[in-house]
Amino acid sequence: MNTEVIDIDRQVIDTLGGPAKVAARLGYDLKCGGVQRVHNWRTRGIPAAVKVAHPELFLFDRLIHRADCAVAQPSAAIPPYGDKPEQSDIPPPS
Repeated sequence: MNTEVIDIDRQVIDTLGGPAKVAARLGYDLKCGGVQRVHNWRTRGIPAAVKVAHPELFLFDRLIHRADCAVAQPSAAIPPYGDKPEQSDIPPPS
């Protein structure tokens, strides 16, 4: 795994109060390995499945960072989700 990502994950865990607090917020059993599991993430990185399951804890800063970065705008030919293209926008079959 990318060491930069692991460093960011380590900082996130520390910012949230450390392994014990993160384990408690995730509902892990604190007496049966929950704290050790989260502590291991400081070395190995937070698993992607955990980040996706708890975006309010682990992805917020990255979403803010992405919003600040220059992001390519969707193509005008692709309508936003839920919008139907106008009949004139659909190219004729070749």
